[in-house]
Amino acid sequence: MAGPVIEGENYRISVLTESLVRLEYSEDGVFEDGQTQVVQNRDFGPVACEVVETEAVLDLHTEHLHLHFEKGPFAPDRLFIELKGQYAVYGSRWHYGDQPETLKGTSRTLDEVDGAMELEDGILSKAGYALLDDSVSYLYDDESGFRARSYPEVDLYFFGYGRDYLRALKDFYHLTGQPPLLPRYALGNWWSRYWPYTSQEYTDLMDRFKAEGVPLAVSVIDMDWHKTAIPARFGSGWTGYSWNRDLIPDPAAFLNGLHERGLKVTLNVHPADGIRAFEDAYPKVAKRLGLDAEKEEAASFDFYSPAFREAYFEDVHHPLENQGVDFWWIDWQQGSHGKMDPLWLLNHYHYLDNCRKGQAGLILSRYGGPGSHRYPIGFSGDTIVTWESLAFQPYFTSTASNIGYTWWSHDIGGHMRGYYDEDLALRWLQFGVFSPINRLHSSCNAFNSKEPWFYSSETCRLMKQYLRLRHSLLPYLYTMNVATHEEGLPLVQPLYYHYPNEEEAYEAKNQYFFGSELMVAPITEALDPVFHSASVSVWFPDGVWYDFFHDWKYEGRGKLTVFRTSQDIPVFARAGAIIPMDAQPQTGVDLPEMLDWHLFPGDNRSFVLVEGEGASKVETRLTVDWDERKIRLDLTGDLALLPEKRQHRFLLHTFETAPILVDNQSQEIAMGELQSRPFAKEDRMFELLKSANLAYDRKNELFAACSRAKDWKQLMKVITPLEEGLRQRLFEVIYSSEEGEDL
Repeated sequence: MAGPVIEGENYRISVLTESLVRLEYSEDGVFEDGQTQVVQNRDFGPVACEVVETEAVLDLHTEHLHLHFEKGPFAPDRLFIELKGQYAVYGSRWHYGDQPETLKGTSRTLDEVDGAMELEDGILSKAGYALLDDSVSYLYDDESGFRARSYPEVDLYFFGYGRDYLRALKDFYHLTGQPPLLPRYALGNWWSRYWPYTSQEYTDLMDRFKAEGVPLAVSVIDMDWHKTAIPARFGSGWTGYSWNRDLIPDPAAFLNGLHERGLKVTLNVHPADGIRAFEDAYPKVAKRLGLDAEKEEAASFDFYSPAFREAYFEDVHHPLENQGVDFWWIDWQQGSHGKMDPLWLLNHYHYLDNCRKGQAGLILSRYGGPGSHRYPIGFSGDTIVTWESLAFQPYFTSTASNIGYTWWSHDIGGHMRGYYDEDLALRWLQFGVFSPINRLHSSCNAFNSKEPWFYSSETCRLMKQYLRLRHSLLPYLYTMNVATHEEGLPLVQPLYYHYPNEEEAYEAKNQYFFGSELMVAPITEALDPVFHSASVSVWFPDGVWYDFFHDWKYEGRGKLTVFRTSQDIPVFARAGAIIPMDAQPQTGVDLPEMLDWHLFPGDNRSFVLVEGEGASKVETRLTVDWDERKIRLDLTGDLALLPEKRQHRFLLHTFETAPILVDNQSQEIAMGELQSRPFAKEDRMFELLKSANLAYDRKNELFAACSRAKDWKQLMKVITPLEEGLRQRLFEVIYSSEEGEDL
């Protein structure tokens, strides 16, 4: 039983939850009860609600809000909703017609954007309320597909969740549909480049990646897979569905070779020009659609037409899939022309088609508006290769979760124009590893590519290291993928989801949680030429945080500028964090033979690793008791899914303890004696000063003065007069050293 519904001659008000209300007004008195392109399910179950109604006035009270409506046409002076809670200085009251200021959502594309851009609204707000306008969205049912509303209607959803952002998001997913479970391979490394590869060149490149020890999971083949040089009478070669056999003479063998190498394959498609007479599939399409083949009558793109869609999939795409194409990159750039947005139709029907064999579906396409999270993955468009572009992407990615759009795939490294900058390329890749999808991409330019060996030997080494790290993270990433699907918890979350009343959480725009255990603050600025490191301001919430790579300890006491050389991205594990990783990442995404469990000291906690899906699923629960110095391993589910000789290795961070190795069975493991690993601040200071472009004598004097300091006050007297860059770097070393507690 759903919550109360109050209906008048021209209005209907539905209480969906204690914080979510649907407001409808129709001059024709017709209201919509079916699904729309955005809304899937309005039944949230019973709602505690007090209704006080007279002939002229309606008042609704739930635990969280009060709705007042003076019956008649919706108007600002007749309809308002007030939150029960103080979220804004002057109260949180919304009047009909007001557009709430939200924490923003996302945008269709980053095409041609060099830096920041204005974003569309999300469903979260510091003021405690936001709107989802479904008034002009199309209606949907499986039989008829999408159709325009027969009658104009105001159809608004009022989200009055205060600052309970995670609950608002969970109910948004209930209303609009859960994010699907991504296939495991989507979380690995993607290779993508706009380049006219021959099949031999491409497979040689994939073999080079393997020989270099760089794992890949997805092969993205841009538009040159198909014929682009076509007779002038057909127009542009941008749209195409026929293999370019000058480049790829045997497509089936080519695709099979990629599959044998453990890769999934997606092809780029620009569908705007329909199916023309030069295409291999044209005779079948013409016959199905009754076209005049002798006159080369084209099948014009019309995804609103069931007949065209049938030909598009059955005659054009399915034969290519039978050759080995796993999913499609839908590159629609033409916008919306009449009727319904073609992008939405493409995303919907392509995704459903990819799910037809009972597999986890996948597409790569652009954002089509609220509800698009049901059709992952998002392609954010052709980005410019600049620091300004990179600086905007962490914020853009995390904020997209405010409208439920969590699976963004960016052009990692940037697509076009811009300039050659090795540090920029490396920083972008580091962000890519700690972003939803890591898809390396570049334009058709010989000087713009993302192979690690395209850069200097040191940058190459670091890039390969991070690409391996991404595949090491697959056990963790897949578990978070399950949490997104089942619990509505995005992989990337702004800090204010968990600290809604902390102003600093809103100010840390480029900082985000990456799953349940990690916090990331990507470096998006160039190296300082004096100190050979770059900075980012980090807000540390209450508690203890550890640098994931070095175990440096940071107390949650507010903002701190942190510095990292090219080899590091600031990633922090919360105290007590448990992070499962593949100890031996290989090309492909097979379940690991050996799991590395990274354990950080803190409160006693558990982590449930999920592998597989549906009935064929295994859950491995790791419970860490730091008080008793015990680890408990419990396995449930279809154990036949796992590698026969799987082992677990436990790495106890911050301790001088050898890794603990055990077999794959439920058991209790003793940690043994734990001795803290010493972190000598002098060693870190020495390394900092050694690489700095400062006079030798000054380095020596400064290091000696710091080493002589016996307490915090003396040390601060040494560093306080220094220039800002040096002072801040030394301060971070002191702050994040265990010894700092005793100074």
